[in-house]
Amino acid sequence: MKQLIKNITHFIFYSLSLYSMTFKEIIQQITKPKEVEVSHDFITKFPNKVGSYGYDPWGFNINGIKPFVGLGRFFYENYFRVETHGLENIPKQGRCLIIANHSGQLPLDAMMLGYSMVTNKVSPRAPKGMYERFVPQVPFISSIFSQWGGTVGDPDNCIKMLENEEAVMVFPEGARGISKPYKKKYQLQRFGLGFMYMALQTKSPIIPVGIVGCEESIINFGNMDALQKILKFPSAPALIPFVFPTKVIMNFGKPMFFKGDASREYEVEAMVDEVKKEIKLLMNIGLAQRKSIFM
Repeated sequence: MKQLIKNITHFIFYSLSLYSMTFKEIIQQITKPKEVEVSHDFITKFPNKVGSYGYDPWGFNINGIKPFVGLGRFFYENYFRVETHGLENIPKQGRCLIIANHSGQLPLDAMMLGYSMVTNKVSPRAPKGMYERFVPQVPFISSIFSQWGGTVGDPDNCIKMLENEEAVMVFPEGARGISKPYKKKYQLQRFGLGFMYMALQTKSPIIPVGIVGCEESIINFGNMDALQKILKFPSAPALIPFVFPTKVIMNFGKPMFFKGDASREYEVEAMVDEVKKEIKLLMNIGLAQRKSIFM
C-alpha cells in the first residue's frame, strides 16, 4: 500500500511538470529538438553502408532518420526520462545482435533502444530492427519504419544485414512479450531460437539488454481473442488507451560470444537460455535502480 501511494504521488508530481509544457513547446521538442546540430552530427558518423542517394538495400535513409531523432528525443528525455547504462558495450563498428526483452503493447521500447544507440556518444550506431509481418499491411508505417532501419523479421534479411556488418535489434519474445497482460509484467515469455541460429551462422556477438519501465506504460487486461481473429493480428489487447509516463531504465550487458553445432537444437536452446538469464539479471538491476514506477 505504501509503494502504491508513493507511485501515485510520483505520477501526479511528474504529470504536473510535464503538462505545464504548452502544446507549442511539445511540438517544438519533437520537430526541432535542442542541440539538433549535435544530433545530426551523430548521423554523419554511422558506419552504415549506403548508396549515393543515401539509401541502403533495406530502405534505411540517412535523411529519413532525422525526424526519428526529434521524435525520439521527446519521448526519451522528456516523457520517459530514460536512464541508460552500459552503452560502451556496443561495438563501434561491425556486426552484432542487440537482444532485449519486449513489452508495453506499442514498440516504444524499440524506439527508446534505437534512440539510445543513435545518440550514443561513445559509438553511435543506427541499428536495424525486425518487425512483425503484418506491419507492411499498415499504410505509410512500413515505408517510415524502413527509412528508420526497420525491416520484416525474416532470417534471410537478418543474416544479410549481419554480413553487411550492421547492428541488428531483435526481441526474441516477439508478440508474446509486447502483448502480455499487466499481471505478467517482468515475466519473460518464451524466447524464439532464431537469433541464436543467426549468431552462430554469422559469428556475431550478442549484446543483451534489460529494459525496465515499458511494462507499466500501457495497462493490458488481457487479449480479445475474437477480435484478434477478425483483424488477423498477433494480438488484440483490452487496454487502457493511455501511455503512462513511466520511468524507463535500460542496461546493456557485455558482449556474449557463442560457438557450437547449430544442428543440435538442445545445444541452441541452452545458449538461448544463457542469454535469457542474462537479460533477466539486467532487468532486475534496472528494477533495483529506480525509486518507483514514475521516478
